[in-house]
Order: sequence, then C-alpha cells, then structure tokens
Amino acid sequence: MTGEGESAVPKLKSIGLVEVSSIAAGYVALDAMLKAAQVDLLLARTICSGKYLIVVGGDVASVQASVEAGAAKCDGSLIERRVVTKVHPAVFPAIGLAVDVTPEYTKAIGLIETFSASSIVDVADAAVKAANVVLFRIHLAMAVGGKGFVVLTGDIASVEAAVAAGAAVASGEGILVGKAVIPGPAKELFREFM
Repeated sequence: MTGEGESAVPKLKSIGLVEVSSIAAGYVALDAMLKAAQVDLLLARTICSGKYLIVVGGDVASVQASVEAGAAKCDGSLIERRVVTKVHPAVFPAIGLAVDVTPEYTKAIGLIETFSASSIVDVADAAVKAANVVLFRIHLAMAVGGKGFVVLTGDIASVEAAVAAGAAVASGEGILVGKAVIPGPAKELFREFM
C-alpha cells in the first residue's frame, strides 16, 4: 500500500534476540551488537535467574549481523540466539506493551506460555499471522522464571485459531508450558492483563 502522506515500508522487519547466563557477558554482547550493525534496541535487561536478554530490530541482514556479533562475545555464556524474519508489524508494539484494545476485540483472551523468553517472539508472530487478533502483550522473561508469554484478544474463533498456531510452534520446539482460551472474560480479568 502506498499513498500520498504514507510513510515508507517500516524498517523493522526482523527481530534478533540473544540470551546469556551472565549479566556481565550480556553487556559485552549488547555493545558488540550495537556496534556491528544499524539496529534498533528494543529491549536489554536482566531477567530471572540472573540472565541477560537483548532484543534488537531492523532489516534482516543487520539483525543477523548484530546477533552473530553478540553471540560471538558471550564466552561460553550464550543460552540462545534467535533471528525472526518477516515479523508481523503487530509484534513490535506488543513487546513494548504499547497496545490499545477496542471493545470489539475483547470477546476472548488467549494465552501461550513457553519455557524460553526468546521463543515467544516466534510464537506471537505465528499467532497473529494465523488469525485476526490483537497482540497486546509479549512478556519476555521478567519476573516469570525466564519464561515468555503472549496475551492476545479477539473473537473466540480467531483467538482459538491464533492460540493453536502459536502453540504448535512452541510444541514443535518442545518448549510449550501452557495455553488457554478464555471466552467472555470478566472485565476484572481483562483489566489484569492491560
């Protein structure tokens, strides 16, 4: 889609993640990642169990170069590195927890939980590509024992389809912890996730 006044295609097409078991190594990896390529830093922080997680976005080549540079600096503390290409645009704001949900999308809530923080980006991407849902939270490891989870909403059928697609990705990697679809959520429950 192009038109007068519309911006160019977003440069954030891919997400790269590096998770390390050492906070010190995490900072070294972060520095290498930012110096290696032109990427946007989406997240860098300590996570549960004394680990460090780095998430960057950008074009595919830059993200790949950044992730490889960071992984090379981990000195044996690398837990996981991942590059997710052709990411659905809805994933980026959900990582930043900056998503508004309108009433027509509150018919059901879907949740998918994984053992890996990094994997939840792939899971969320598959879910939002499978059905007309709103990703409103992608939680990366903080205060959940290093796990990841995604919360999405929409009509019941769409949420069921999205959860099934995302859970299939997690199951394929052997990292699915749990999944749920809650039709007609109580208003208080919905507010808990917002």
